[in-house]
Amino acid sequence: MDKQLLIKFSKFGAVGLMGMVVDFSVTYILKELLGVNKYIANSSGFIIAATSNFLLNRKWTFKSNDPKVIREFSIFTGISIAGLIINNAIIWLLHDRLGLFSFYLSKLFAIGVVFFWNFFMNHHFNFGQTGKSVNRRSKEFQAADKEI
Repeated sequence: MDKQLLIKFSKFGAVGLMGMVVDFSVTYILKELLGVNKYIANSSGFIIAATSNFLLNRKWTFKSNDPKVIREFSIFTGISIAGLIINNAIIWLLHDRLGLFSFYLSKLFAIGVVFFWNFFMNHHFNFGQTGKSVNRRSKEFQAADKEI
């Protein structure tokens, strides 16, 4: 792993830890205090954390200046939704189906798996695998659009 990728991976991890606190807090409040269904609570925590993670990762981790924020957010959201499906599937498998772990331990394991999914998918498909600003890529697309 090259140095720039390792730095981004570390920053993504730091943002992810903050997101995990948000995710667990929202999930706990909804599930334990308000009695919301565990999968709805889990999904809500995940979505709120993913939104805050997008904002932090966009500026700090990937240093994106792409003016097409909606496009980036849409791609990030698509990757996050796929991650949410993986997340809920792991919780279902480890907690409900196999009964191996508590709900929250299953959720912790699921977050670890989805972390790798989210980083590599965003690094490759959303913010560019070269480690350069998406703004550079955006300018190339703008130049190509002008030629058409």
